[in-house]
Amino acid sequence: MGYVPKDAAEWYLAEIVQELTVADDPRNMVWRNLTLVRANSPDEAYERALSLGRAGDTEYLNPGGKLVTTRFRGISFMDVIHDTLEDGAELIFYSEVDVAQEQLRKLLRSKEELNLFRPNRSLAGPDVASGEIVEEVEKRFGVSRPDRP
Repeated sequence: MGYVPKDAAEWYLAEIVQELTVADDPRNMVWRNLTLVRANSPDEAYERALSLGRAGDTEYLNPGGKLVTTRFRGISFMDVIHDTLEDGAELIFYSEVDVAQEQLRKLLRSKEELNLFRPNRSLAGPDVASGEIVEEVEKRFGVSRPDRP
């Protein structure tokens, strides 16, 4: 088991992986959700992450009337948060040895390349929007999605 200090074992990070499929569309969509988990031990954190993942399983109709299915596929990453959650807290730590300068440069991103500052882009994937929610927004605000009349 990884190092879990006694005074740090309260908060964990888990990457929960969900797969979304749309009826009659051969493509899938995979969501990787980095999720904060509160627990008293690594085992409890793991069980809590599994529970959170399973709680996301759902089915609904998209705006085109096609069945969208969301299924929890598993956990791809999990670790303890060592610091108290506050400004400047270290959430995840990685260590590598003998990293070439070229490899190090590939790790670094300019401000514009960081996800936080990149423009939203529309994925040409299956329509996983909730038809019920889209309809409610259209009614409430008198707007429609750009791909709908």
